[in-house]
Amino acid sequence: MSRYILIQSKSPWESGDVGHFYALARELGDRGEVTFFLVQNGVMAARTGASDAGLDGILGGKVRVLADDFSLRERGIDAGSLKKGVGSGAIDEVVDLLAGGAKALWH
Repeated sequence: MSRYILIQSKSPWESGDVGHFYALARELGDRGEVTFFLVQNGVMAARTGASDAGLDGILGGKVRVLADDFSLRERGIDAGSLKKGVGSGAIDEVVDLLAGGAKALWH
């Protein structure tokens, strides 16, 4: 089974391409194990109440969604205020996935 790590650094409100990246994650989730890691401004969409149909569309499905704990702290977002289905994670998880052979894409 293929393993993928998709790293999203932009918020959906600053780049129209973000929706395509969510769609790619959903598609790859049908073929293998996918972790979608939100970093930098990407974590903004993970807040409860944030309107982002693309992210909401992959939550609760086959794609594991994590928000970088450092990026959350930088933006004053408490891990307890994340949408259901989004976990808080450290960059160590990305390193472990890459060391384990996961294919990476960054947007």
